[in-house]
Amino acid sequence: MGTPKVYESEYRFCLILWENEPIKSKELVKLCEEKLGWKSTTTYTVIKRLSERGIVKNENTIVTSLVSKEMVQESEIEELVEKTFEGNLPAFIAAFGRHKKLSDKEMEELRRIIGEP
Repeated sequence: MGTPKVYESEYRFCLILWENEPIKSKELVKLCEEKLGWKSTTTYTVIKRLSERGIVKNENTIVTSLVSKEMVQESEIEELVEKTFEGNLPAFIAAFGRHKKLSDKEMEELRRIIGEP
């Protein structure tokens, strides 16, 4: 089984969690109110929903993630490539490259990632 789907508002919540975990749920509620404008009931609902889907754990009022930011990002990219480009990664990269000029530093980083000298 792959990484569970994390939707947009849940992702914004997770960004706060990843930056501050482990964190007491009460403190997380306060942060979500400040940064997202959420009421406490909204935050507790999201914690419950993500707990049920295996994305976070809320144990003794301490909330921690079970899924990393990188895992969610990779899953989203895989889904995008599969859905939009029929799984064709080179087509995705070509489409992305046509619309964004990469700096020399970004090109160097890409070469390092794919193992090209």
